[in-house]
Amino acid sequence: MERIEHHASFDGWQDVYQHESTTLGCTMKVGVYLAPQAQHGKVPVLYWLSGLTCTEQNFITKSAVQRYAAEHGIAVVAPDSSARGEGVADDPAYDLGQGAGFYVNATQEPWAANHRMYDYVVQELPALIEAHFPVTAERSISGHSMGGHGALVIALRNPGRYRSVSAFSPIVAPTQVPWGHKAFEAYLGSDREVWKQYDTVELIRTVQERLPLLVDQGLGDEFLESQLQPGLLRKACDETGHPLTLNLRPGYDHSYYFIASFIGEHMAHHASALKR
Repeated sequence: MERIEHHASFDGWQDVYQHESTTLGCTMKVGVYLAPQAQHGKVPVLYWLSGLTCTEQNFITKSAVQRYAAEHGIAVVAPDSSARGEGVADDPAYDLGQGAGFYVNATQEPWAANHRMYDYVVQELPALIEAHFPVTAERSISGHSMGGHGALVIALRNPGRYRSVSAFSPIVAPTQVPWGHKAFEAYLGSDREVWKQYDTVELIRTVQERLPLLVDQGLGDEFLESQLQPGLLRKACDETGHPLTLNLRPGYDHSYYFIASFIGEHMAHHASALKR
């Protein structure tokens, strides 16, 4: 891994690295914050997945997560949201292709060669992080919007791999909303039964591990009713007894102003789980 940015932050270091991904077949950039405690021993890791159009920069520059990561002694790893670069399949629309990987393993052409963010986040990225940095194998995962969808799906599909999971404004039922319909049709094909493996609301009904979910949703979010529909998640959790804390925040929108307002609560949630 090659370090391309290096910034002191809250007595730790906010760096950006790039590496050649064998899973994605391209160069990937990853933000890595090492809390000051990492100077004296290994620390646990929070993986953050960003939303549509985002890169590794959005979260590390806008959320103020470093303050809370330093307070709790947690490393934060924030990869780009998709494969990128020349030769990587793309689309002119913002919600398909580069910057819109939806954290699935694409099976359809021309996407299948590079758009495999599910495997990258679950397997390749943590293996790299644990090999190159002073971190433990204790992991948590979180994300925003498309990344919130990714975090929830990945945690639910990999029991025992993550100590905790949270999300801001997640797409909880992509099989039922336009963003999901468009992406899944392109990446996975027309069989809607296949889509369900990447749908939080569907997974809640079948998973064995009852990992508690922490979700924050702004009630001023322009995508609340059309794309996010947190009520579907509440209903599925109520019906199955899956533990859910759903914080509905009046006035807050879909932006990083919202995330920065409540990231401290989410980091405390993850710290509690990581240090048990």
